Order: sequence, then C-alpha cells, then structure tokens
Amino acid sequence: MFRKLFSSFSPLSLFMETHKEGELCFPQLLNTSCKKHMRPHFETIFIYMLMSFISLLTVFLNLLVIISISHFRQLHTPTNLLLLSLAVSDFLVGLFVMPFQIFLTEPCWLLGDLVCTLYHFLPFITISASVVNMLLISVDRYVAICDPLRYFTKITQKRVQISVLLCWIYSAFYSCLGLLDNLKQPGRYNSCYGECVININGAVDIVLSFIIPISSIIILYMRVFVVAVSQARSMRSHIAAVKLQRSVTLTVKKSELKAARTLGVVVAVFLLCYCPSYCVSLSGYDLMVGSSANFFMYFLVIFNSCLNPVIYALFYPWFRKSVKLIITLEILQPHSFEINLL
Repeated sequence: MFRKLFSSFSPLSLFMETHKEGELCFPQLLNTSCKKHMRPHFETIFIYMLMSFISLLTVFLNLLVIISISHFRQLHTPTNLLLLSLAVSDFLVGLFVMPFQIFLTEPCWLLGDLVCTLYHFLPFITISASVVNMLLISVDRYVAICDPLRYFTKITQKRVQISVLLCWIYSAFYSCLGLLDNLKQPGRYNSCYGECVININGAVDIVLSFIIPISSIIILYMRVFVVAVSQARSMRSHIAAVKLQRSVTLTVKKSELKAARTLGVVVAVFLLCYCPSYCVSLSGYDLMVGSSANFFMYFLVIFNSCLNPVIYALFYPWFRKSVKLIITLEILQPHSFEINLL
C-alpha cells in the first residue's frame, strides 16, 4: 500500500503528468481538452510575419483602388463601380480576416465558441461578395463585347449601383443562413475544448457559392473570348481603310477589348485561387485549428484579395497615374477630381 502511494507521487510520475498537461489546450480539463499540435518555432514566426505583411499590403493596395475610383470623376463608370465593390471586399479581408487568421494558426482556439462562430461571418460575407462581384464583372464585359451598341442603355450607373447593393445584401443573408445552425449552439461540432469547428451544408454551399457562379463566369468569358478574337480579326482586316466614324468605333472596340483582357486576367487569377479550396470541399469540410492543408487552402483564397490591385497596376495606366497623385498628395489640391487620367 505504501509502495503504491509512493509510486503515484514519484518525481517521474509528476514529470509525466506535467508534460501531459503541457500538451493540452486547457490543462484543467484533462478529459475534454484538445491536445496541442505545436509547430516548429521558426515556422510559427514565419507564418506570423507573412500574414502580417500580406494583411498590411492588402489594406494599402485596395485602399488606393477605393480612393482612386471614389475621388476621380473620370473613373465613375459602371465597370469601375464593380471594381470598387470588389476592392471594398478585398479591403475588409486585409483589415479583419487576415489578422484573425493568425489565431487559427495557433494550436488551440482560446477565444471561445461564440467568437469562433462570429469570426467566420466576415470571411463568408466577403468571399461570397467577391464571387458575386466577379459574376457581375463577367456580365458587364459580356454585354460590352457581345452587344456593344446597347451597352450604355443596358448597363447604366443606377442599375450597377442596385446590383452592387443586392450583391452585398445577398452575401450577408447567405452567410447568416449558413451559420445560423452554429449560432444556435456555438461549439456543438467541436470534439474537444480548444477547437474552432463550424459546420455548413456542404452540398448547398458548393452549388450556390461555387458551381453556379463559377460555371456562369467561365461560360460568359468563353463567349467574350470568342467574340473578342472575331472582332480583333475584323479590325486587323479593315484597319487600312476606314472612315473617321469607323475609326472612332474601332478605337472604342479596342478599349473594350483591352478592358476585357485585363478583367479576364482578374477572373483567371480569381479562379486559380478559389478552385482548389472548393474542390477539396467537395468531400465535405470542417474548419479546424492546426490543419496545415486547410490553412494553405484558406490562405490561397484570401491572398487573392492582395493580387487584384497588383493586376490593376500592371494593366491599367489610370491606376498607376492615380496612385502617383495620391502618394504625392496632389489629390488634396482644389479640383483634383477633374484631372484627366485616361
């Protein structure tokens, strides 16, 4: 009896118990706490630095897009209004989603089940808004290229404003509906304390957030590509002898084709960033703490928010000009909103 009592309090036993508790997220909950899945210290520091840098860069670049399109009157076009809506969603990703993503890289979720559920609202809203904005951009380019004579009567400023408003309302409603079950009982899908797991109807989410909009985007841009190639060949064959009126028409067509090409790059990059995550989701998914594969897929999705302004800088001369005016503070001058950027 004495030997049993002694052995239970031996230094080796105390060391093993302390070591075991050190591997738990909540040592006081020995039977229900999750185990820590620690990353190497170098890897953790690298992830923190990478996420912080990309977050700041995303906020800065998208803020430049928002200021440019909002300030300069010449950029107040239906197409740029869609780009503004996309920049707002990307700005919110950099400002809120990316910093909170750092918490999900930790081996344990320590902010509680309710915060876990609430945290996922903003990513769902912004990601859903990005998808719908991309669909609206594809529709805009489809009408501009395939039906250019009626573009300005079909795609008006007011209609685009209503479409953008409906886009954000739909995204917020869809996110609330998708996370409603998790809100009723936060943490119900956690297998232990220290997890941040939410459950969504995978089939419905895949159909509404991926298959329908992405298929529509691909179909619309395939049609745009076919018509654009046809128009480019037509312009090359008649470029030698054109009258003044036709020359103006060809110039307009060239600008529309260039815009379609630029926005096509935006859509292509968007698909490359979003498709891997949704393809993995076809098997059903749980957003869990400590999953490196899941973190990479999710990081790829939110990294798209940083790439869009980079694409604008590469392909849009007006964006480069506006950035120069913003950085040099020339936009603070009177009547700077009337500066010619095109």
